[in-house]
Amino acid sequence: MRYIPITQAEKEAMLRDIGVSSTEELFAANIPAEVRLKRPLNLPPALTEMELMAHLRELAAENANTAEYACFLGGGAYDHYVPAAVDAVLRRGEFLTAYTPYQPEISQGVLQAIYEYQSLMCELTGMDLSNASMYDGASALAEAAGMVVSQTGRSKLLVARSVHPHYRRVVATYMHGLGVELIEVPLEGVTLDLNRLEALMTDEVGGLLLQTPNFLGYLEQVRQIEALVHARNGLFVVAVDPISLGVLEAPGNYGADIVVAEGQGLGVPLSFGGPYLGIMATRERFARKMPGRIAGATVDTRGQRGFVLTLQAREQHIRREKATSNICTNQALIALAATVYLALVGKEGLREVANLSLQKAHYAAREIASLPGWRLAGNAPFFKEFAVLAPAPAAEVSRKLLEHKILGGVDVGAAYPELLEGDAGADGGRAAAALTFAVTEKRTRVEIDRLVAALREVK
Repeated sequence: MRYIPITQAEKEAMLRDIGVSSTEELFAANIPAEVRLKRPLNLPPALTEMELMAHLRELAAENANTAEYACFLGGGAYDHYVPAAVDAVLRRGEFLTAYTPYQPEISQGVLQAIYEYQSLMCELTGMDLSNASMYDGASALAEAAGMVVSQTGRSKLLVARSVHPHYRRVVATYMHGLGVELIEVPLEGVTLDLNRLEALMTDEVGGLLLQTPNFLGYLEQVRQIEALVHARNGLFVVAVDPISLGVLEAPGNYGADIVVAEGQGLGVPLSFGGPYLGIMATRERFARKMPGRIAGATVDTRGQRGFVLTLQAREQHIRREKATSNICTNQALIALAATVYLALVGKEGLREVANLSLQKAHYAAREIASLPGWRLAGNAPFFKEFAVLAPAPAAEVSRKLLEHKILGGVDVGAAYPELLEGDAGADGGRAAAALTFAVTEKRTRVEIDRLVAALREVK
């Protein structure tokens, strides 16, 4: 779509054709006088390009950014290092300006990039198939929930309380439209309550939506959970942190039926909240229930390798009632960033990124837990994120950290009040807040020690 300007004469001719003499007369005939603005818009005078750029720089300087602040925030968006080559490839015109391939056979470069992305996602997750990406982690999980309902024909679905609260809200919105009863499985400490899962997992339930590492950063007991879900012929959906798969078992190896993820950590900057990348991979038997599209490799009539859209199950390609989802596009450019990132770091590099994040997070957790009034919220294993109970309200902690040019941590007490209920430390004191801190490979020991020193000042 592009804007085509018209001349004044053309505008006047159009107005005459519809029987009015001016734009004002057109508005007056259709918009009540009491709601019409009777003064000029309150806008500043126009700026030159140079003035506008200076103004935008002033506005941008008001943001606290990760170039100047040490970031320990997490909760689904993480400050991982993005190699310069990722952006260099993304800015190539054939990728940056390309839209979704409506004529796929003449979009061989885009299709090959998507195919390589899918191949890497399958290798990373241990699954058979990956689609050509989703919007983000939350919508990917919601689409996976729809797949479970469609595949099993059951009207109930379990979701672990340890799943990201925003993800659960998106899933609830999707399931409401389908008339599916969404049942929350509570926590036991900082991970899923296995006894409650066993009781809730009945023959009427289609499956379970799980996140590991969960929203609080802790690893779920996936093998026991998988056995409980499959014992009732349910489907096991797992949301993962793709960086964690550098050191943790691939979900396909412990029985996951559908794997989803937020791919932001794979070469995508924080960007103040987006755009991000939704990853989805599954078993081959669920291919026709998968939303979106699948790019495939083939051989043409001349024996040359080519790429095609093997499966197009979105409503813009097939009849609406036959579509698996109403997803209208994909995140091909962001998926390309993940592809370039994984190709650059390779298996050993991903393992090193994951291991550095793991080791640094555990160092930070030990140091914070040693502070008077601070303690870990649970004893379960964690990856790069962990929850702590704080002696002061979350807002006060955040203000103190900002004074030291530190971003962190995420206030999770409101979403998980059970972390604070009945809590008492060894000295009998009550925690005032529950927060999570995330530590990536970018954080240095100096930054972690600065974080701990700032937290020591919190009273």
